[in-house]
Amino acid sequence: MTDIPLTTWAALAEIIGAGSIVTGLVVGLFQIHQFRIQQRDSAAINLAQTFYSPDLARALRLLQNVPDGISLAELRERGEDYEQAAITVCTSFETMGLLAHEGIAPMRLVMDLAGGIVSTMSRKLARWQEDLREEQSQPSWGEWFEWLGDQAQASKHNDPPAHVRFKTTRRV
Repeated sequence: MTDIPLTTWAALAEIIGAGSIVTGLVVGLFQIHQFRIQQRDSAAINLAQTFYSPDLARALRLLQNVPDGISLAELRERGEDYEQAAITVCTSFETMGLLAHEGIAPMRLVMDLAGGIVSTMSRKLARWQEDLREEQSQPSWGEWFEWLGDQAQASKHNDPPAHVRFKTTRRV
């Protein structure tokens, strides 16, 4: 042990230290990658759970038969249940829109999960939303729902539906 000069020991210590730093960086990057996957999966589960809401299901059932571009006055004429349904749909998809815009939930996942429903509901409720914004003097009411609806409309014209797109795909 006394045959090895101190400079050699110092060089070895530097190599080991540099190796430790590089290893720490690699492990850290891997952990960040795993965290992002976990975050994406968690967002997907939370988005999917939105559709298990009896309130949302009831709202979609009520609104599926209203005409596209229904006004605030026309919706109110149908009764309080219809207005509540519109608010439920708007606020549910408002959250999805913001999560997609911020990259927390991948847009592809949101479109595959809810694109058709969002496209339909945003078309039906567009006028209602404009009227409500004016009545409430709140131009940002439902902004992320509207944004998501625009994305869904564009996606609808670019991509065939999943049952067509993946007709021959089998996953086990």
